Amino acid sequence: MKTTKKMLAALCALTFCVGAASCGNTSSSSSKAAGDSTSSTGAEEVTTTVAAKEMAESQKEQVASIAEKLDDTKLENQTVKFLSHWKINPQDNNVVPPDIQMFRDKYDGKFEDISTTWENRYTDLASRVMANEAPDMFSAMDMDGFPQGAIKSMFQPVDDYIDLDSDLWKPAKPTNDAFVYEGKHYVAAIESQPDIVCIYNKKVVEEKGYEDPAELYYKDEWTWSKFSEMCLDFADYENEIAALDGWWYAKGLGHTCGLPLIGMKDGQIVNNMSDPAVAKIQEKMYDLQKNKVCFDLAANNWQVRGNTYGQGVGSGETLFFPCGMWAIEAKPEDVKPYGDVEAGEVMFCPMPRMDENDKYYVTARDNGYFLCAGAQNPKGWAAYQNCRMLAKTDAADITEQQLKEDYKWNDDMIKMRRDIYALANENPVYEFSGGVSQELSDAMNNVSQSTVHTSDPKSWTQTVEENKNAVDELIRRANENLDEKKDEKKEEKKD
Repeated sequence: MKTTKKMLAALCALTFCVGAASCGNTSSSSSKAAGDSTSSTGAEEVTTTVAAKEMAESQKEQVASIAEKLDDTKLENQTVKFLSHWKINPQDNNVVPPDIQMFRDKYDGKFEDISTTWENRYTDLASRVMANEAPDMFSAMDMDGFPQGAIKSMFQPVDDYIDLDSDLWKPAKPTNDAFVYEGKHYVAAIESQPDIVCIYNKKVVEEKGYEDPAELYYKDEWTWSKFSEMCLDFADYENEIAALDGWWYAKGLGHTCGLPLIGMKDGQIVNNMSDPAVAKIQEKMYDLQKNKVCFDLAANNWQVRGNTYGQGVGSGETLFFPCGMWAIEAKPEDVKPYGDVEAGEVMFCPMPRMDENDKYYVTARDNGYFLCAGAQNPKGWAAYQNCRMLAKTDAADITEQQLKEDYKWNDDMIKMRRDIYALANENPVYEFSGGVSQELSDAMNNVSQSTVHTSDPKSWTQTVEENKNAVDELIRRANENLDEKKDEKKEEKKD
């Protein structure tokens, strides 16, 4: 009873900590988002048969053959409940991916989408857990649920249901080992996923006489100096011509130094604001924005151009739109703001490397899911995670085929996708500021935007002077809370 009361108190506390962890917009940063945000707290559970494009029969046969490697255990409960502001069930003529096809065929599995909004997802999760109506699955891809979701018992360890040391899961071990609390893994991630890539329009780049960034990357010449040169030449503030637009360029550029602002080391939360590498990249960002290269979000009611992701890239009004690859892993008509993907206009590459570094660092997130506390179908959840992992290792060619045939990607895009995924797993930078507390998330959102603020950029020296002490105090309290929770769990084990 004592443990239950503590968990309920923690659940209530978390709803206030992370209920509105957003960066100024309500669209998802998850790979399957596409702006699906449809209901509010207390939303009814919805199970729908949605209009999706079926796999080709040859692909289905390949998936069925691959699935023979999986455990043949029959699931007593085939339905996995997923709480999110986006739907996991394929819909709107998007093609069924290999992992979902495998889950359907092998286990007769299906998903029940429980709709919520970005702002209310944690509140809804807490309400359902406390009412013994917990969903099974919750996205970990937004990087705002760990470590606090583990500390506050919103999620449970995955180790009892998935063998992360098995041959199947070995490729993902480095990623999953980054999300450990009290010796237990709290995320089932099939890989580290690039969270931010530099999207551009090849036709626009060519017309401006610039070297193609992707070609520069393959020559190992996609450096900060080349990037800055293009941005400064392209931007024309008076005519609203911007080198950069979007919500994520500050993070993507900042991480090119190889360090997050807030990281985790040896089980403790750390503040990297004073690190010389961080200071160096932030000053580069400040020098760039002093020349007004970013689209003026502040003057446009804090909205991207046209309130549409990618707007202006295809028309030549915006040069780069740093964003998740999910933005262009979509139907050609949905990618139109970036250009004509079928005509080969849309392209992307990593964010540039610092000239003095020999590595391209990638802002990364885990491509995985949490197992909710009180989940009613953990075995179904685990079966789907195994399908995801096997599809990643053995059915990658199907995913690439779907990108080509259904989303009209070309070979250059496919190759770049492979290479950036490799970078994200070799040189990932995980930003943990969103997963500690709402106070820290808000503080670091302002800090991370400070040097590239579109109306009032500040030097990094000034930013650190104004914010470091407050951030240090928030981290001190968070680490203190983390240690207290560890001590409480030790006492509970004794009891």
